[in-house]
Amino acid sequence: MDSKRVESVKIMPCLDLRDGRVVKGVNFVDIRDAGDPAECCRAYCEAGADELTMLDITATVEGRATTLDVVRRVAEVATVPLTIGGGINDLTRAAAVLQAGANKVSISSAAFRRPQFIADLVREFGSGRVTVAIDAAQNSTLPSGYEVFIDGGRTATGVDAAAWARQIIDFGVETILPTSKSTDGVRSGYDLPLIRAMRRATGATIVASGGAGELLHFVEAVRAGATILLAASVFHFNIISIPQLKAYLRENGIKTS
Repeated sequence: MDSKRVESVKIMPCLDLRDGRVVKGVNFVDIRDAGDPAECCRAYCEAGADELTMLDITATVEGRATTLDVVRRVAEVATVPLTIGGGINDLTRAAAVLQAGANKVSISSAAFRRPQFIADLVREFGSGRVTVAIDAAQNSTLPSGYEVFIDGGRTATGVDAAAWARQIIDFGVETILPTSKSTDGVRSGYDLPLIRAMRRATGATIVASGGAGELLHFVEAVRAGATILLAASVFHFNIISIPQLKAYLRENGIKTS
């Protein structure tokens, strides 16, 4: 993607939630505590975040809904659009999350297991309020080179990630959030081939996720096709600040919100 054609990119800190606390792992494991979610949300909003995502990372595998009291606490202090994911597997749970203050819902495992759920969400709440996340890992035997994983990255599906992304778009979804298992939390850079594959397959809004460790990585993600830049570790542990990142993007000819 030519960054000059991008209207503007958005910065999206991600709050991975476990037991009511923000945490961050490496390759979906090795979890570290990163603070109180409402406090993190307030700080990121004040720092200039354009959107926020909060994912209850164990809700699906524990067979429970996203913790609504945490959603309410975070939504009360959020001054930017808030996306919530984790354990959302029917319209009732999605509605509860939106009523608790979320602006958008993010789904992954439930979408894969029951694709009609995607269409139901889009019909009920509108395409702008639904994001579908895809956890993927390299698999050279598949056409795109990437395989879909579900259950928080624990379960291989054998399905090609690009083919799944095209199916998602057919249901009217506008935003796809792919995360590479191999780069998540490693800070060695986003999985650029995955971003390119998702962009080529769908033409959708692509959220770059998993692997940001330095300023250049964000520029690379935009040039690969992402228009929303999600990161966690570098923000949580004060490696990069949002004002610093936006300034760097502008210096490299990339418009920011």
